[in-house]
Amino acid sequence: MFGLRQLLIAAICVAPFTFAPLPLGAITPKGWLQSQLRLMADGLAGHEYEFYRYVSKSSWLGGSSEYSDLHEGFPYWLNGIVPLAYSIGDDKLKAQIKESVEYVLSHQADDGWLGPETVSSGLRNLWARYPLLLGLTQLLEADQSYESTVLPAIRKFTDLTQNMLQDNGAGLLPRPGDHLSDQDHGWGRIRIADLILTMQWLYENDEEAKQDQLLEIMGMLRKGGLDWATWYTDKQYIKGDLNDADQAYVEAWFPFEHGVNVAQGLKTGAVINRFEHNQTMIDMARRAVDWTFKYHGSTSGTILADERLQGLSPYYGSELCTTVETMYSLTYLYQALGDRDFADRAELAAFNALPAAVLGDWWSHQYVTQPNQPYSVTLNKSKGLPFWNVNEKGQTFGLEPDYPCCTVNHPQGYPKFLANSWVKVGSDGVGHALLSPSSLTWKLDNGAQVTVDANTNYPFSDNLDYEIVASKDFTLHVRIPSWSKTASWSYSGPGDKNEGTAQNAEPDARTGLISIPVSAGKSTARLVLTRSIETISRMNDAVAIMHGPLLYTLDVGYHATSSPPKWYNSSADVSGPLPTESKDWEIRNTTSWNMAIDTSTIQVKSQDNSGNLPDEVWSRGAVPIHLEAEGREVDWPLWRGVPGQVPLKKNYLSDRRPITLVPVGVAKIGMVELPTL
Repeated sequence: MFGLRQLLIAAICVAPFTFAPLPLGAITPKGWLQSQLRLMADGLAGHEYEFYRYVSKSSWLGGSSEYSDLHEGFPYWLNGIVPLAYSIGDDKLKAQIKESVEYVLSHQADDGWLGPETVSSGLRNLWARYPLLLGLTQLLEADQSYESTVLPAIRKFTDLTQNMLQDNGAGLLPRPGDHLSDQDHGWGRIRIADLILTMQWLYENDEEAKQDQLLEIMGMLRKGGLDWATWYTDKQYIKGDLNDADQAYVEAWFPFEHGVNVAQGLKTGAVINRFEHNQTMIDMARRAVDWTFKYHGSTSGTILADERLQGLSPYYGSELCTTVETMYSLTYLYQALGDRDFADRAELAAFNALPAAVLGDWWSHQYVTQPNQPYSVTLNKSKGLPFWNVNEKGQTFGLEPDYPCCTVNHPQGYPKFLANSWVKVGSDGVGHALLSPSSLTWKLDNGAQVTVDANTNYPFSDNLDYEIVASKDFTLHVRIPSWSKTASWSYSGPGDKNEGTAQNAEPDARTGLISIPVSAGKSTARLVLTRSIETISRMNDAVAIMHGPLLYTLDVGYHATSSPPKWYNSSADVSGPLPTESKDWEIRNTTSWNMAIDTSTIQVKSQDNSGNLPDEVWSRGAVPIHLEAEGREVDWPLWRGVPGQVPLKKNYLSDRRPITLVPVGVAKIGMVELPTL
């Protein structure tokens, strides 16, 4: 099966992106996003190298602490810490990267293997190399000083990868003598796109790349991987609650149902299309996104999968790993295919699902977040849990409330969102693809050196102001979110014929972009969006409330208590020295959660959001914007310790009274899906 030259895909080249990404370092954060990245560096992400055992004592660095035989903890951390460090220029994090990468490279095996596994161990599996290489290629983009060490190491590993795959799929497929299970091998087989990304990066960026070799590796990974196209068909895909389906069938398709696999797999069709030039892969990618969110999506922008896909019930959870991988896949899809919907969805997850799962100081996170979660407490396991495979602490906030993958993988979320927020558009343009406060410095293919500062409090404000310096004329493109039914833009600068007069924005129907011609010199531009209340229909005639890019949840009050962090798989406190900021938290509601809402009474209550926002912008009470409405208490039984299905038959327990809704990202607890009056 493997090692045959006929596996080489007959491709002239790797197909170009619709909107080519920019290298790490071209974009820096501003405003609230800069504060968030700073908090991450000062929080858990920036301290894991110092104290968190699955990083500081990882087998990759000479230790012996791993949470599984896949040895993925350190690679996950590196994949997120590199864009964080170089986005904000953090010298401490750069030193951590340098020390750890030098150790890994100095311990590269003679045959080219990267990692602690020996041939005789039976543990050589390619999977953990996927996030490692994503981290290393980002490092090469951001810091040329690594070119003389990192690039040769990757080339050597690539040679080995080719040889292994030619040897009947070694490292990818189960083989006699392996100490890993078929399921262990399944992680690498279902996530092949993440290794193909590195092969494509080398194809396009390494001047000494062996392009035939890289194409052969892509083809062998495609042949040996699990095929998402077999899942996303009307015959196979489960368009309902998996608990209602035949369980033998569900079990047989588990790799395609695992939440993080699904999140990473969303981009697979677009990744494969780049070397196969296969329209069916593009169609599959679009179908994957459509079906995933239609049948298993949360209104916060992530995927409802408490380890495995479930359905649409509001007590199901979304894993934090799933959220950050969803964000990355969607940003990639927008760059590769250009569909406006992908960028809209990436922003939805970035401004709602991600901040909802992390406390404002970035020291504690949830393993899973529920749409309807009026309290975040340790559940009673003896009475059954509402999740498929999450422990009783999984929806509390802490160091590792459940499996440690989210502790090491969550740092990639906002750094990669920032790094992909601007794109190349043709030879003479740049595009603001993911709206947020940031600064771009780049030299275009037409020779124009441009700097664009995007000054905005978006998503808390509808105005984006651009300060531009350009050595030559170029075109500034800006994406208009689909929720903004009307928008306007204005431009002031050399050659301006409209004298800064506002123009109606007419975005491209597919990409959502508008084009603003910019003259050489200094100039400014302004984009004004228009948000309104939108009700999203959910199960059992429930509704969720959006206001522009922000999802709102019922304010149920907030009382938080902390305790020392505990191991995810025991009741014992975490041993060893810990930062004082690292704590486990339980949060309880102080007001009624069982409310029905009269959507006709919703009013927006907002103060001026044009000034500086608090550093902990996603902390409770930080943003002066909320909604007010009328509601009534309704009889709403619990199910396994949490609010059950939204009641179809409403037995009211109170008269009408005022209720408040706040952005889900700042609330941490609340009720997103509500019955209506």
